[in-house]
Amino acid sequence: MLDLTYEMPKPKTIAGAKHDWELVIGMEVHAQVSSNAKLFSGASTQFGAEPNSNVAFVDAAMPGMLPVINEYCVEQAVRTGLGLKADINLKSAFDRKNYFYPDLPQGYQISQLYHPIVGEGEVLVELGDGTARKVRIERIHMEQDAGKSIHDMDPHMSFVDLNRTGVCLMEIVSRPDIRGPEEAAAYIAKLRQIMRYLGTCDGNMQNGNLRADVNVSICLPGAYEKYQETQDFSHLGTRCEIKNMNSMRFIQQAIEVEARRQIAIVEGGGEVEQETRLYDPDKGETRSMRSKEEAHDYRYFPDPDLLPLEIEQAWVDDIAAKLPELPDEKKARFISAFGLTDYDASVLTAEVESAAYFEEVAKGRNGKLAANWVINELFGRLKKEDHDITDSPVSPAQLGGIIDLISSDAISGKIAKDLFEIVYTEGGDPAQIVEDRGMKQVTDTGAIEAALDEIIAANPAQVEKAKVNPKLAGWFVGQVMKATGGKANPKAVNELVSKKLGS
Repeated sequence: MLDLTYEMPKPKTIAGAKHDWELVIGMEVHAQVSSNAKLFSGASTQFGAEPNSNVAFVDAAMPGMLPVINEYCVEQAVRTGLGLKADINLKSAFDRKNYFYPDLPQGYQISQLYHPIVGEGEVLVELGDGTARKVRIERIHMEQDAGKSIHDMDPHMSFVDLNRTGVCLMEIVSRPDIRGPEEAAAYIAKLRQIMRYLGTCDGNMQNGNLRADVNVSICLPGAYEKYQETQDFSHLGTRCEIKNMNSMRFIQQAIEVEARRQIAIVEGGGEVEQETRLYDPDKGETRSMRSKEEAHDYRYFPDPDLLPLEIEQAWVDDIAAKLPELPDEKKARFISAFGLTDYDASVLTAEVESAAYFEEVAKGRNGKLAANWVINELFGRLKKEDHDITDSPVSPAQLGGIIDLISSDAISGKIAKDLFEIVYTEGGDPAQIVEDRGMKQVTDTGAIEAALDEIIAANPAQVEKAKVNPKLAGWFVGQVMKATGGKANPKAVNELVSKKLGS
């Protein structure tokens, strides 16, 4: 049983001219399913292909073409639902959402309004300060993505690329449980982390594979608690949707800007109109895109070309049995098994590849020491060079070898850093490098004592000062380390200095 204790964070408060206001945020996250083929066709989902080259007849809405569901996409949606501790609906159905736009050849989008594949779930969103918010998931449904309109290639014409058309999206709809910009970004990050662990979405926001519609409203302190008690939305302010956000930083900025806009309207005696808005990061403002449509505006109706989708519980159980260890469970295990701090465990489990790397390094070794070297030395160096763990020139076996040399007192921490630099830039077996280059630390107390005696004999005045002020004994430690080329065992040096000087 996973034991996670946490405190609830305080809601974000913005001071208006007349009142303090709290934020209420709900999110609709569109995650592109990781699959080789689209939801209803065999066309490739490869990113970056020549425009309009990954388009099947059904994607282009050619007459007489019928959709055929991709079972793997359904499996990925079920897997995601299970990863979010959500209910899986054994019966679901597809609907047509009608609207007209140049990059939507059919004139409608196949979606799931009335009977989604996944029901209610939850996500624990940790904020790094000992607080966490449990965000309820209302539903996850599958739908087709639209194409892409391109407006900057010609001053007089727009172009349409249909490569994305028909790609399977999972729309993950949250309840309005998020209470601030930082929480919103942390929620997106947690969803991304879970889906990357599951292998259901690569979470690449730059390519548009993960994007969010952010619903923002404001309320007076105490009103949200009334909503929680009654689930009556009238206690909350009118929400506005900020469309197609694909940057954590911009999501936070847009929420803050939109909340302040709404506060100014309400305190000025006006009413916030429910609408869809766009965020302009250059101007630092949101602007109206269109009035917010309701379900009836899209004239939803069951898709006549697709039968209701029925799946078996045994199939769902089989998927559940094969789920990987998820981030929360892995983090709890790292803390328990390796004695890590909450922070270190969070850093190491942030990406599935990082967690796997660390676990291989830590196997059979001191977990805290392994975590220190992975996080501070390796991650620090990779970040400096703008690389991730998959680009690491140091393998887990090599880093483990360095740690083994430290643990056996073959090398000191200082020598280990020099050795790490050699392995990082040149490669090679750490133990062999130490042997070939004479990097082993001096553990022979006789040799260390001889070096210390020479330094004491040559510096009688410094000896007297150190006897009066024991803090000055560090000077002798430094001189011995210098005399031995940094190879003397620091612990042995300190003990001998203390003994000789009586400090």
